[in-house]
Amino acid sequence: MLGYDKHAHEPFAVTADLAVLTLRAGALHVLLVERGQEPYAGRWALPGGFLLPDESAETAARRELAEETGLADVAGPHLEQVRTYSDPGRDPRMRVVSVAFAALLPAPPGRPPAEPRAATDAADARWVPYERARGLAFDHDRILADARARVGAVLEHTPLATACCPPEFTLGELRQVYEAVWGTTLDRANFRRKVLATPGFVEPVPGAARLTGGRGKPAALYRAGPATALHPPLSRAPREGHPA
Repeated sequence: MLGYDKHAHEPFAVTADLAVLTLRAGALHVLLVERGQEPYAGRWALPGGFLLPDESAETAARRELAEETGLADVAGPHLEQVRTYSDPGRDPRMRVVSVAFAALLPAPPGRPPAEPRAATDAADARWVPYERARGLAFDHDRILADARARVGAVLEHTPLATACCPPEFTLGELRQVYEAVWGTTLDRANFRRKVLATPGFVEPVPGAARLTGGRGKPAALYRAGPATALHPPLSRAPREGHPA
């Protein structure tokens, strides 16, 4: 642009941070790295790092995740941009603006999510129960809380929760995904009614059932349906005219 002087403005850096959530033994976990360098050496943080000149924020998030944790197989899951964090004092090194992403990582069928391994400037990397992920470096406590809320909203409008279930699952297993992400207990009958009334959400597996450990009859099995969006959304609030 004519007359524009790029040196007239104070330089700042841009980072991409990533909150990767998954379910382990029915509980919500988040992927954290232990920082091996200052600032905040020895503190736990979300994986992330600085953007390179020739990459987008999403590309940087995936690259940093692979470099810091060894989890290169997260290129498939959809990343949701949470928001941009730009408070001037959020990084003691210089002015740093972060673009944060969230992902709900499905587990391989019959197996827990892959175990991360520390690499580059991370001293350690591990899955940590969400409720124990406190006191993180920078403003990552805030980012993590916002990321959970974002993923929770995505579950209301898409069938993403089915990807966190086995290929054939009970409605109880599906409900467990929602309860873990939303942090609430859902009424079984109401959840079942809503799921089965949502076109294309799930499909029954003919003649298949699974014992669930209770005294009742075996639970019917379902698989993910063809829907890519849920109409109406699977809201946490009861639908009008129905009990919660």
